[in-house]
Amino acid sequence: MQEDPDTAIRVAGLDHWFGEGEARKQVLFDIDLEIRRGQLVVLMGASGSGKTTLLTLIGCLRRVEAGSVDLLGHELNGAPEAELVQCRRDLGFIFQAHNLHESLTALQNVRMGLEVHGARVSGDWREAARHVLGLVGLSERVDYLPGNLSGGQKQRVAVARALVGNPPVVLADEPTAALDKESGFAVVEMLRRLGRERGTTTLMVTHDNRILDLADRIVRMEDGRIVEG
Repeated sequence: MQEDPDTAIRVAGLDHWFGEGEARKQVLFDIDLEIRRGQLVVLMGASGSGKTTLLTLIGCLRRVEAGSVDLLGHELNGAPEAELVQCRRDLGFIFQAHNLHESLTALQNVRMGLEVHGARVSGDWREAARHVLGLVGLSERVDYLPGNLSGGQKQRVAVARALVGNPPVVLADEPTAALDKESGFAVVEMLRRLGRERGTTTLMVTHDNRILDLADRIVRMEDGRIVEG
């Protein structure tokens, strides 16, 4: 268990490799990172610097091979698959690709986010889904299929899907890339507000300089290492 209950994510001595044999290449080097509950942390760096790899390791989407990743009190290195599945249920994921189901309405796509969280979600799913779609400005689009939504609207549905279960940690990879300045600012401002009001912790990979002022902290990576923050 974590020593500090106010710490949501603690990474220590993390290394990671891709490939096998002679093609094996180290992509992360001795990463140390601690993020407190409720913080909005932005992770920046050039393409190939290791940002997304770090995000996927914290998000239980890749196996931790060397070093430690502690997520909400769970050590991920060596954790059994059942524990990793449970950890994923405490996460909200926002990716650059919205990954919506084209045959489902915005409301039904958001419901998929509730189902990920299972028994922790109670009450009328339609009410919860409508509420969070309203938060991202889509109250009038709840019954629209993705084919009838703009790229920015699809991304906002994806944001709503990630947030509907009130996850304690949100991991976001370029969440504002498909959004105009106003919409992107609104999404990040909402994540910051959730941190203040609910203690939601957000780790966000971005190249979007427009939203940096909203971050509690900026961490910069270069060639698989943290160089600032």
